[in-house]
Amino acid sequence: MGSIAEPWGISESENANYGTPKGLSRELRHGKTAHNMSSSSLRKKSDLRLIQKVPCKSLQNVLSNLQEVILGTKLAVLFLAIPLAVIADYYHYGRPLIFGLSLTGLTPLAERVSFLTEQLAFYTGPTVGGLLNATCGNATELIIAILALANNKVAVVKYSLLGSILSNLLLVLGSSLFCGGIANIRREQRFDRKQADVNFFLLLMGLLCHLLPLLLKYAATGEASASLINKMSLSLSRTSSIVMLIAYIAYLIFQLWTHRQLFEAQEDDEDNAYNDEVTVEETPVIGFWSGFAWLAGMTLVIALLSEYVVATIEDASDSWGLSVSFISIILLPIVGNAAEHAGAIIFAFKNKLDISLGVALGSATQISLFVVPLSVIVAWTMGIKMDLNFNILETSCLALGIIITAFTLQDGTSHYMKGLVLMLCYVIIAACFFVDQIPQPKGTGLGMQPKNSVGGGFVSA
Repeated sequence: MGSIAEPWGISESENANYGTPKGLSRELRHGKTAHNMSSSSLRKKSDLRLIQKVPCKSLQNVLSNLQEVILGTKLAVLFLAIPLAVIADYYHYGRPLIFGLSLTGLTPLAERVSFLTEQLAFYTGPTVGGLLNATCGNATELIIAILALANNKVAVVKYSLLGSILSNLLLVLGSSLFCGGIANIRREQRFDRKQADVNFFLLLMGLLCHLLPLLLKYAATGEASASLINKMSLSLSRTSSIVMLIAYIAYLIFQLWTHRQLFEAQEDDEDNAYNDEVTVEETPVIGFWSGFAWLAGMTLVIALLSEYVVATIEDASDSWGLSVSFISIILLPIVGNAAEHAGAIIFAFKNKLDISLGVALGSATQISLFVVPLSVIVAWTMGIKMDLNFNILETSCLALGIIITAFTLQDGTSHYMKGLVLMLCYVIIAACFFVDQIPQPKGTGLGMQPKNSVGGGFVSA
């Protein structure tokens, strides 16, 4: 049937003019992608009837914005963690407590940033809106990385970014496939492989950029000094980072202009895809400048909480008895992207795997080709020697994660067993970093200090 041969609902005749194909979702007009739709599953409709009775128009607008931005999410209760984190820091309560509260507060902020970029897209159009979403989609990881670099914590940057990629590929995608398979156990789940293929060859290119600086270390003969190897690795990493950013720009052009139909979620006329609790908003609910001000304000709050996270991660590590590598690779991505993860699972339950795949693979690609190389370039401008050598254990986990996920999705179908295997692979990797207490030797590029003490003094490759 057509729904199987063309999963996105675009016939051959429509492909010739895919700019506005029949069946293309209404989100196209506003630059929505899987990330926006995933976050929208956690939103709730605001009741403004009481606010509209307020006589003062200005006060009415302020209250309306507060209702839409702060209370318009199912995660609104987690906003309480933000003032609690500030109070805990001001009164010098336990630093592990500050770390936990800051992580919790980052969860609703990530979802609200997606909401605000979607609102701005109503005014800027789909192309600029798509660029905003691509830039702000992983704002939390980028801000944490920059602040960690400012504190000379290169290991935290590498661990957290590696963890974000692994979390999206194995945990988010695995739990989505598992939950979707259980919920639709008597129905074969299918998805379009075209989007997945694009993401995988980009991820493999990023993996190549991580492998080469690592292999330089093993390819060098005994005549090559450690300083020479480190210099070669650093130069190669900076060159590769520039190439990766060029590839990411090409990816945005491919995604937002030339082949946008591969990345846009389609309406399923047979199943009434939007006949559920996720409503498609036809008009913005807040003004352009209000949305811009809220976005700037929330970015500042994310920066504040990220600063708390970076400053207290070692204390949390010592207090909880967990290595910095485990906290950065496992805990940070799970908590920081909880809203996006939950949205992906919800859509998998509703047999909308294309959206779930767009969230997981899109995020992994964005981290790999945008946030990681940008961190290397930012470190370069700050005079910090950060390279792409993530060490043998970490790079091996990344390589196997990409390969396992690619094999899982190769036939365009899914069932719960595939999701279960991906989740179990993530558990194995988590267990590896949980038991790993080996101090990193000099020259690995991962922080040259024991894992519970990565505060400074790096001798990066």
